[in-house]
Amino acid sequence: MNEEEKRKMFHDVFAPKKGESVLFLYDTPHGKIKDSKKWIDRRKMAEEWYQIFRNMGEKEGYTVDIASFPATGLHNTSLPDDIIERVKKTNLIISLTEYSAPHPLGIVCHKKNSITRCASLPLVEQRMEKTAFKADCTLVQKYTKSLKNLLNASVGAHVSFSIGDSLYIDLRNRKACVDDGICHKAGKLINLPSGESYKPPYEAAADELSDFGESKTNGILPDYFGDEILKYHVVNNRITDIEGKGVKAEEMRRFFDENLSRRNIAELGIDCNPKAVVTGNPLEDEKVPGLHIAYGLSKSFGGKIDSDMHRDICFPKGAPVEATSLILIDENDKRTELINNDGLRFDLLE
Repeated sequence: MNEEEKRKMFHDVFAPKKGESVLFLYDTPHGKIKDSKKWIDRRKMAEEWYQIFRNMGEKEGYTVDIASFPATGLHNTSLPDDIIERVKKTNLIISLTEYSAPHPLGIVCHKKNSITRCASLPLVEQRMEKTAFKADCTLVQKYTKSLKNLLNASVGAHVSFSIGDSLYIDLRNRKACVDDGICHKAGKLINLPSGESYKPPYEAAADELSDFGESKTNGILPDYFGDEILKYHVVNNRITDIEGKGVKAEEMRRFFDENLSRRNIAELGIDCNPKAVVTGNPLEDEKVPGLHIAYGLSKSFGGKIDSDMHRDICFPKGAPVEATSLILIDENDKRTELINNDGLRFDLLE
């Protein structure tokens, strides 16, 4: 994207207004949290976007600033108090970080009478300006709205994976959300690049058990780390066991034992950005037309489980493990195959 295209994207996505304040955020390595070339490039990208936005602000009547903070080392954990205080006083936050922060930013955005709207871009890479950032905003909005309606009409989903496993996800008693790439009003938080609709599963929290019983989320959820594929055994919406003998399997057993809330199946996401491509970067992979499933935190978008983390596992075509079928099931047992061997069925979203 050239500078003119970036300016257009900034106006389309954020609609900055005269008198507003804009703040770019990025995190920095320290101690045992080591730097990398991609992280260095991301900080340069933050500075470049900041300069373009600042020039826009000088002509259009809003202020633009930039700030850094020591990296947290964990996705979706708390941000430093001084940063949160600045976020509360700012109209638009654009966060280009190594460690994902939509949960702490969302807490500020979603508070009553908040003046803040946020875009979170964890692990963003400048090459995405040639792929996912090029998506037509109008199309993305249309697709996400259709997907939201389909998810809200569904009480369950059956997923089949390319390695032979399957998982049933309980979608009762929850509402779907969209990430449509539009961040014009206070109280809104989006990820960029955008293009997904998602719904937290029913988790059978204590205050719901009398009405809905145990969660019906059961089966096998695959995960992958390079060439190592793990299989998470899921019972009542919780990861109960890990099938795998490699180094990563042992690491993940310790990881889940450190905080049991991490075992929660947190999200069923359906992705629909037609320009996104699979590269191994979860920020873009989770927008490639297809499926992602997350574990950990769900409370920030309508679930019941609080946690210190949230991680997406992406299953589009071209990923090490693909979702070969996603069947949505409504309360009348009508079944709609939204994803098949060819990928997401866009014909159902028209």
